[in-house]
Amino acid sequence: MISPEKILKKHHLRHTPFRAEVLQIFANAGKALSSHDIESQLSDADRITLYRTLKSFEEKGIIHKAIDGTITQKYAICEAHCTEHHHHDKHVHFHCESCQNTFCIEQVVVPQIDLPSGFKVRQSNMVVSGLCKDCDQ
Repeated sequence: MISPEKILKKHHLRHTPFRAEVLQIFANAGKALSSHDIESQLSDADRITLYRTLKSFEEKGIIHKAIDGTITQKYAICEAHCTEHHHHDKHVHFHCESCQNTFCIEQVVVPQIDLPSGFKVRQSNMVVSGLCKDCDQ
């Protein structure tokens, strides 16, 4: 992952220590994170600032929602070529039934769905569940 400073500059966001810290938490995670996961790792946890930061990161194409079939909203870092106007997050999310972690499986693309006339796709997600490599031992 490129440095938090470069990510913020690329997406035209002002560099702040808080934003850089949140990006570093995502970089170190290797999995999707809930706002609670992030908040518990922050040196200066401010819930309102965190929610605003996550919202701006999502709007700018830095993170995306990792839909995993649970009621907890999770976020994952986007691929480098995601932008404010177009997320390239049409990949499968894997949810581990044991540890409850969610992972982006970017090598597996959600298939194109051809709907009948009059239907319009706005969002599609694919969740696969089972045991992750750490829990399947």
